Amino acid sequence: MIRPFRAEDAGAVAALTLAAIRSLGARAYSPVQVAAWAARHQGPEPFLARAAKGDSILVAVDAQDLPLAYVLTEADGHVDMLYCHPDHSGNGVAGLLLRIAEAEARDTGSTCLYTEASELARPVFARAGYRLLGRRDFTIPHEGRAIAIHNYAMEKRFA
Repeated sequence: MIRPFRAEDAGAVAALTLAAIRSLGARAYSPVQVAAWAARHQGPEPFLARAAKGDSILVAVDAQDLPLAYVLTEADGHVDMLYCHPDHSGNGVAGLLLRIAEAEARDTGSTCLYTEASELARPVFARAGYRLLGRRDFTIPHEGRAIAIHNYAMEKRFA
């Protein structure tokens, strides 16, 4: 089931984010890249702040109403986060979340969604109809160093 984020989801959503980065991220990024990426996603507070700000957070939950995956979309159409717990990746839930986020965006009059997809998320976005705009190489400050990493600018336009 997909439902809107609730404040009580914040801890579970934060934990699944870290699990996804550490487990799935290791398939495409080095240990130091994964550590730098994970360090940017600590604790439930950012999710509470984003929800309070009005960002849309849609959560896929299991039969016990526990979060398995989520998508966070900003008002301007930026899909800022799409994460799935490693135990539930590859089962189509990320694609379903993107379809629902697109329907939500269309309902509010948006004509485009865009993102910066990780190496792992890029195929998910591509299957959902997002067009690759280009690779983005950048650094993340971590433990006094600038850690090189990359992702992909992608967009989906609709009328």
